[in-house]
Amino acid sequence: MKRVFINDITLRDGEQAAGVNFFPEEKLKIAEQLVKLGVTIIEAGFPIASESDAKGVSLVAKEFGNEITVSAMCRANKKDIEVAAEALGPAKKGRIQVVMGTSDIHLKHKFNMSRQEAQDLSVDMVKYAKTFVDDVEFAAEDSTRSNVEYLAGVCKSTVAAGAKTIELPDTVGYATADEYGALVARMVKELPKDVIVSTHCHNDLGLAVANTLAGIQAGAGQIEVTINGIGERVGNASAEEVIMALKVRGDHFNKDISYIKTEEIINTSRLVEELSKIKTAYNKAIVGRNAFLHESGIHQDGLLKSPQTYQLIDPKDIGLDGYQLMLGKLSGSHALESKLNSLGIKLDKEEMKAFSVFFKDNSAKKKFITDDDIFNLLERFKNEKVR
Repeated sequence: MKRVFINDITLRDGEQAAGVNFFPEEKLKIAEQLVKLGVTIIEAGFPIASESDAKGVSLVAKEFGNEITVSAMCRANKKDIEVAAEALGPAKKGRIQVVMGTSDIHLKHKFNMSRQEAQDLSVDMVKYAKTFVDDVEFAAEDSTRSNVEYLAGVCKSTVAAGAKTIELPDTVGYATADEYGALVARMVKELPKDVIVSTHCHNDLGLAVANTLAGIQAGAGQIEVTINGIGERVGNASAEEVIMALKVRGDHFNKDISYIKTEEIINTSRLVEELSKIKTAYNKAIVGRNAFLHESGIHQDGLLKSPQTYQLIDPKDIGLDGYQLMLGKLSGSHALESKLNSLGIKLDKEEMKAFSVFFKDNSAKKKFITDDDIFNLLERFKNEKVR
């Protein structure tokens, strides 16, 4: 099994989500949790953006830069690179990421440059970054809308200039899985074997995770993801979704992520949710509140007989205690009986049958059923029986 490196970019691209601002101490706190999760590469920020961001990168680099790779993002200009190098300080595993657009759309409207001018600048800035750190990553922004021949030429020339990692951003979430996989495969084939090709997928069409997994299958050695999928516009590929897909479907992907401690996923998710102030959708895969809740009577009956019937992932694998049965009008008698037993309530067979009907009729009048509701309904049921 070949190892895939996870580069968590929550502290940089995740912070670009509208309304999110991680203070330097919060960046350090999230980084500490990411290290507990087992992440070995953290993109800590965009130092030139603000003094606060530079301080955040510096704190993370000082604390973890000799233990894991700490990356700082830069545009393709000297000032960005100098500020990033200063923020990374003496960290032994500091990385500078140089970003430059490669699509004609970006070259015309954003940079007003020719292809050759952009390629020459990319090479020069990679070389300049190498004067500060040995580990340089080049990101070909908007790669999925770039001319493939030109993109390949830029990637080859920046590798010759010293880039060790080539990132292929799907900057506006344009690509489909087959297209992105083909692009990654092309670059893996054309670049030297010791160069790592990295995914970086946005979720504008809801394809970020699918594209990331396609990139992995095509030979990407690094993936760039965010916790809870937060990020610019509608976000990036979700770290927890990609991780659990690789783990649960190891038979299909055959990639080594054994260094990741998946039982820390829920703690990491909740911390990022708290500090970003972005509430995780209840139906979010893996970490959503409904991910391990079951209300349908058919599903509940199956789960009580064997969790494998309707639960793909063991909740304990991500740090939860277990799945939960949500009682309501769709619940079956077996689930209701199980819940009553957990509350210390025992009913005989006939009482259980009658209370199950009573419960269904009355629970349909409420959105959510709490333990107090169950006790109250049971008391009403008994009172009506007495009358």
